[in-house]
Amino acid sequence: MKELIVILMGAVLVNNYVLSQFLGICPFLGVSKKVDQAVGMGIAVTFVMLVASAVTWPIQRFLLDRFELGYLQTIVFILVIAALVQFTEIVLKKYLPALHKSLGIYLPLITTNCAVLGVTINNISDGYNFIESLVSSLGCGLGFLLAMILFSGVRGRMEGNESAVPASFRGLPITLTAAAIVSLSFLGFGGVIENLFG
Repeated sequence: MKELIVILMGAVLVNNYVLSQFLGICPFLGVSKKVDQAVGMGIAVTFVMLVASAVTWPIQRFLLDRFELGYLQTIVFILVIAALVQFTEIVLKKYLPALHKSLGIYLPLITTNCAVLGVTINNISDGYNFIESLVSSLGCGLGFLLAMILFSGVRGRMEGNESAVPASFRGLPITLTAAAIVSLSFLGFGGVIENLFG
């Protein structure tokens, strides 16, 4: 149980896929202008990460490894993720049309979100069993959600104070600078997790 907690907390705070490993930057920058859109995207990515890991882990262990087809891992995983994103898009369009409309083009981009692919591949390469893979995926998804919410709050404050930002820094430069500062704030969690769980 302790190992699962360490995997979960490490994925959320220490090894945050957006702020520490810089995966999934496109939706992070594109959908973090409003908190409700950020929450919707974070939940959708978390769902896709969790289900993708639940599907890809058995495919890797019982199909690709068994028949020595490991070289097809990336292609197979991308196809699985694309199918899951299409399923998520259909569900959102039917049951949550406002969220589907607000996410716009960024929802299909989950297919190419390297954070989702990175989680599924890292779960295999880290040697996690099925339960550990699910916990890791949940932690990575929650970390993505946390990063989205925090950064949407930062961007909301920046938009209200555009006059305080020098003209040469307005737009993307100040957004990337703010993202770097938010990512620096997560560095301190590494020591906390080590001290709490050894």
